[in-house]
Amino acid sequence: MSDSITVPKEAAPRLASLFSRAYLFGTLMLGGGIMLHAVETYITATLMPSIVRDIGGLPLFAWATTIYVAASVLGSTFVAVRPEGVTLNRCYVFGAALFGIGSLVCAIAPTMETVLVGRAIQGLGAGFLVALGYAFIRFVYPEPLWSTASTLYAAAWGIATFLGPTIGGVFAAGSAWREAFALLVPLSILIALAAPRLLPSGEGERVTTRTPFAQILLLVTSVILLSLASSVSEPALRGLLAGAAVVGVTAAIAIERHAEARLLPAGTIRLASPLARVYLIMLMLLVTVCSDIYIPYFLQVLHGVTPLVSGYLVALLALGWTAAAFATARLRGRSANRVIVAGAAMEALATALLVFTLARHNPEGGLLPLATATVFIFLMGFGIGMGWAHLVTHVLHLAPAGETDKASAAITTMQALGAAFGAALAGIIVNSTGLVKPGGIEGASTAAHWLYALLALPAALAILLAVRLPHERAAALD
Repeated sequence: MSDSITVPKEAAPRLASLFSRAYLFGTLMLGGGIMLHAVETYITATLMPSIVRDIGGLPLFAWATTIYVAASVLGSTFVAVRPEGVTLNRCYVFGAALFGIGSLVCAIAPTMETVLVGRAIQGLGAGFLVALGYAFIRFVYPEPLWSTASTLYAAAWGIATFLGPTIGGVFAAGSAWREAFALLVPLSILIALAAPRLLPSGEGERVTTRTPFAQILLLVTSVILLSLASSVSEPALRGLLAGAAVVGVTAAIAIERHAEARLLPAGTIRLASPLARVYLIMLMLLVTVCSDIYIPYFLQVLHGVTPLVSGYLVALLALGWTAAAFATARLRGRSANRVIVAGAAMEALATALLVFTLARHNPEGGLLPLATATVFIFLMGFGIGMGWAHLVTHVLHLAPAGETDKASAAITTMQALGAAFGAALAGIIVNSTGLVKPGGIEGASTAAHWLYALLALPAALAILLAVRLPHERAAALD
């Protein structure tokens, strides 16, 4: 595999090209699936403090994210290993249906444990929808539009930054969080019914070997072990569970290295592989950004803001991601790689600076500390958004011949694993540093300090990986 990417030297197409007559319906469907997932993400983030106040389960707070993204790993993997005859648009129908069923379970849940069951089903469906969004890019659009289409996802998240917190905040304020989940059910049904009519069949390139059950089982088990570690009170047991999770990940890597049935494209398990470095950067950036799951809780407890306002403030992270994606979408070659490095640095720094702004008690609701924290929340998202579409384009170009479906699905796998491990690590950190015991203002402040100090480190590691990325080489150069 070459360390260079050869692309035509031409101006990047504009986002408006995706809405021309030839691509309009595909764009609406793919954007709709991503938006369904994105809106739900911010609805849940806004509702979680209200849910735990209503039915309890504060120690399981991080599980609502962890189990969701762990299940999405399974959904995204199925896209690449689906049986013969199962087209991509049929998978899309199945994913939307699962998402709707999971939303319904959350809506009627009497306990936090039942909410987690619903979140798992939702996550399975979301894994289908997001992985298919990437897999469909090459069927719906010509190659010059691939990077622009990746920016479409940022647009969907941008819209979700307004819809999600609005829906979640309104229902949280009225203690009607169940109705917020119920709203997602008819939307899921609509997408499921429209997919066969508005999307191409998408035969794709299926994996011809067995499904990599061993690697999937080990990775999902590791995520669950980390989640358990985040919710137990005994330090010795917490350390044992975390250590077992590390062993599980190590075993999955060892099996993947020599297995015939692989989870990732050929050669990806080697750090020398450019594609491996792209996936690791995605993973590290998402681990850091998933420290945001506690932002609404800290805003409400430490700064006294309402659920609606806290939802909008955490949504600024996705708004930053969207703004950065649009600002950098037309960059190519070395400029694109430089912006990936700069974005990782911005995300790491903004996360670390939340230690001094968000992680402090602001009983009077002072504007200055709250406004400063808001800026850093925005910059966390801006940093990851600067390079994300370019990372996706790297994957599509670096994918080995015959494994583009697997490479596309692996983007979602990295997203899911990054979010799952990020949420689990966040849970371990905050529950180990006082969120539940002693709890209250003191516990929340201490937990927030440790959370943002430690989870800035993965993004810092991504900087080192990004400086070694391959660069695009314009074919037209003399």
